[in-house]
Amino acid sequence: MKFKRLDLKQEIHKRHGANLPHWRQDRATYAITNRLYDSLPADVVQRYQFERNHIIQTAKQLNRGLSIQEQRRLDRLFSERIEAYLDAGQGDCWLARPEIAQIVKDAIFHFEGRRYAIIAWCIMPNHWHVMLQPIPPHELSQILHSWNSFSAKQCNKLLGRTGTFWQGEPYDHIVRDEEDYYNQVQYILNNPASAQLRAWPWVGLGRGAM
Repeated sequence: MKFKRLDLKQEIHKRHGANLPHWRQDRATYAITNRLYDSLPADVVQRYQFERNHIIQTAKQLNRGLSIQEQRRLDRLFSERIEAYLDAGQGDCWLARPEIAQIVKDAIFHFEGRRYAIIAWCIMPNHWHVMLQPIPPHELSQILHSWNSFSAKQCNKLLGRTGTFWQGEPYDHIVRDEEDYYNQVQYILNNPASAQLRAWPWVGLGRGAM
């Protein structure tokens, strides 16, 4: 596997979504997590948001942006508060159905090599992970909107339901260095085994990792 060397001198831009802060960098690599709308208990989300907001507000009160250490604290907080619950299999877990997982995979890979390079991916029963690098001029927010909009419509149709399918806002992590790059790839590839899913077919490397 070949790893692209990251340009750590590029300026990192921050924007705020409805619930989460997002960092953007030209030609950056991102690790994305998205989940089904019913995959987490409300109290778990509320505790995570409270602790996350405390970190962000502390930096604001000091009239500065988040430090690298604080960004990493946010990453660890997401891992400790959110990912452990996701792997426990909360909610309806529609993505465990092969026909639903296939719709999501097809959406993710539809513009692979044209709008983005996929490095690693995994579709779990109630969430998915993708590590990718957008190909300019295509932006991450547009890519994610395309995936979610198409897959939600098709999955709802197949399930015979209407309404919210995905949570409102995916979690995105900008990969900061080569160690982080390796760690993110390994986490994604090992996620099914760590969640006790044996012979799980919905995981692998993309062409961006070759």
